[in-house]
Amino acid sequence: MMTTPEAQMTAARGRTFLHRTRTLLFLTGAFAVAYVAMTLLHAKFYQEAAENILDKKIAAQRQHEAGLPIKAAKQGDVLGRIEIPRLGVMIAILEGTSAQTLRLGAGHIKGTAFPGEPGNSGIAGHRDTFFRPLKDIRTNDEIQIQTATGMSRYQVDWVRVVAPDDTGILDPAAASSLTLITCYPFHLIGSAPERFVVHAFKEQ
Repeated sequence: MMTTPEAQMTAARGRTFLHRTRTLLFLTGAFAVAYVAMTLLHAKFYQEAAENILDKKIAAQRQHEAGLPIKAAKQGDVLGRIEIPRLGVMIAILEGTSAQTLRLGAGHIKGTAFPGEPGNSGIAGHRDTFFRPLKDIRTNDEIQIQTATGMSRYQVDWVRVVAPDDTGILDPAAASSLTLITCYPFHLIGSAPERFVVHAFKEQ
């Protein structure tokens, strides 16, 4: 079957378009993978640096107890470290829940008790990075909070899924408790419709 020059040109343009489209999709995918890898690598290095910062805060707290002043926390400051031994979790706790803060660690929710102190302390984290292991948490699991003032141990008493506007989970409490919050479902791509909540009470 003979093809006309016009048909040949149309076919050639089609092949060129497909080639350019494949190249563009490949480059876009490679860029996305590289961006995610760099973000995770940055967070990993920051977690290591946060350990050194916490050590310095512990030393500063000792000086404070000796009568020297201690600085107030501001957005992004390292407040401590959260550990869940059974899940192998160890994450720096930072002040605030800005996008930048949650890329680097778990964030203390403004208006709730500070980690390790009396009251209900709220801590948020991303479901696709630091708080992803929470999908496997169980009641009675131990959660440890290390701050400059010492180590506090909590025991998980309930886990539930709530609506995003359910702010009651962060209500003040007389007893020392811990509320961990992340988005849900864990494997959903895009904006998550619900929140996964872990509540724990301080062990005596």
